Amino acid sequence: MGRSAPPGAIEGPAAVTRRPARALDPAERLEYTSDMSLRGTGQGGALRRLREVFEVLGGAGLLSPRFLASLAPAMRKFGTTAATGIHAAASRDPEGTALVDDLGRLSFRELDRSTNAIARGLAAVGVGPGDGVGLFARNHRGFVQSQLALEKLGANTLLLNTGFAAPQLKEVCAREGTPVILYDEEFRPIVEGGAGELTRIVTWAESGAPETTLAELASSHDDSDLDPPAQQGRLTILTSGTTGTPKGAQRTLRRQGIDTFVGLFGRMPLRTGTRNLIVAPTFHSWGGFHLLMAAQLGCTIGLRRRFDPEETLAAIQEFQPQVLAVVPVMMQRILDLGPDVIGRYDTSSLEMVCASGSALPGELALRWMDTFGDNIFNFYGSTEVAQASIAMPDELRAAPGTAGRPPRGVTLRILDEAGREVATGTTGRIFVANETQFDGYTGGGNKEVIDGLMSSGDVGHLDENGLLFVDGRDDDMIVSGGENVFPREVEDLLSDHDDVVEAAVIGVPDPEFGQRLKGFVVLKQGAAADEAALKAHVKNNLARYKVPRDIVFLDALPRNPTGKVLKRNLS
Repeated sequence: MGRSAPPGAIEGPAAVTRRPARALDPAERLEYTSDMSLRGTGQGGALRRLREVFEVLGGAGLLSPRFLASLAPAMRKFGTTAATGIHAAASRDPEGTALVDDLGRLSFRELDRSTNAIARGLAAVGVGPGDGVGLFARNHRGFVQSQLALEKLGANTLLLNTGFAAPQLKEVCAREGTPVILYDEEFRPIVEGGAGELTRIVTWAESGAPETTLAELASSHDDSDLDPPAQQGRLTILTSGTTGTPKGAQRTLRRQGIDTFVGLFGRMPLRTGTRNLIVAPTFHSWGGFHLLMAAQLGCTIGLRRRFDPEETLAAIQEFQPQVLAVVPVMMQRILDLGPDVIGRYDTSSLEMVCASGSALPGELALRWMDTFGDNIFNFYGSTEVAQASIAMPDELRAAPGTAGRPPRGVTLRILDEAGREVATGTTGRIFVANETQFDGYTGGGNKEVIDGLMSSGDVGHLDENGLLFVDGRDDDMIVSGGENVFPREVEDLLSDHDDVVEAAVIGVPDPEFGQRLKGFVVLKQGAAADEAALKAHVKNNLARYKVPRDIVFLDALPRNPTGKVLKRNLS
């Protein structure tokens, strides 16, 4: 998917008919009481509410008899997995395009049958139900084939961060008990230094790999349908590790109730048959979520091995996706190309730009919508709590920086240190309950739970309209001279300055005040703002104690592969 059309590019009859994503009109949207009982905001009572529910699911194609007829038997075999969706689509539309990546096109039949053969090849080297396998790969067909094959076997998949160095890889694989690793050949030095004793299979070969490759497994084993595994496997996603070694968050893919799907599609109207370009890392929960949903909805999945802002615009023009899955820093880097470069590419196919993985500053959301249209859906959640809230485009226009509202099936409350709900507008800890939360950390332990609600690890507040605003991490709070400061507020204000690209704020020790604020700022090219000007900007808008004592200028903030700022690397 470079600047020339990739093999298998979708055009003509294979293209889906474009239409606006189905979302309930603001006057019709469903609202939920604190106990999650449904009440409509429009007229018509119970019949209207029932119709709205069916409109949401029908708009996504989930009530089509043909869709359900293919999905039900596949789900009985493989549960709520990506393998289920691809297997169902292969029976429904075998020659339809399942995936387009740097190597070209795979049909649903090709993807389904190749993963049958790969699963048998993995079984031949000893992988079975409940066995742990590490997946250390970028966004490409090998990642998808590996995950689907492991799901068909009922194996436990450990998604490994492609930014790992050898010591991190060794520590995580040892902790998670992973005897087999599937990896891209470019990571060979890291794998040899951190996982050299493991059984190794190459997912993306750069040259003549000495180990067996997925392609060899696919070509040398029977590709007929497999029997259901004796048990359904688990997926272990690593936390972002912004403050230390990543933890393993394990999740069993359960059968979700109708509330989960109605709530999700009511606020983020994904649907069947679209083209979905996933540039967020698939090893992370956000990219993985979009891979799962695209597979289950029978969408065509577009993947790129590496993110490049201009190449992403070129891919949008060529692939013509309706859905784009990104993390906010990717949006920032695309906008930084400037109007002249952006204007060279046709991005009019985009109906939904789904952002998550790190905070979406209000200024960034507005810039994006002013450039590409009102198409942002800002998803707030975490590896542990899964979905918490979703902000729709009109909400981001009205209240930039909001994380939106909890969808149906999610309970969200703001609690104080004693576990009591706080007043509207008051900052407290964010607690969430839903059907998709994780099962606990693989090394033991869990997030704090109060009355069935799990801590997201963040603090925030609800405004008078019920919109959520995330103010920062609950362990980020800085106490300076007896005053509580959450860095997010100062960071957002600095980022709003005309000369600033991005900013981060931390607390550093201070003999007089206990802690003081220290800012780190990346300026736009050619900008002239200095430390005094930025301090004055903060002082003119916030209380005096929120003004950073020092501001350091950097070329870029340190980030992990999903775009979160690594504050432990700032000092």
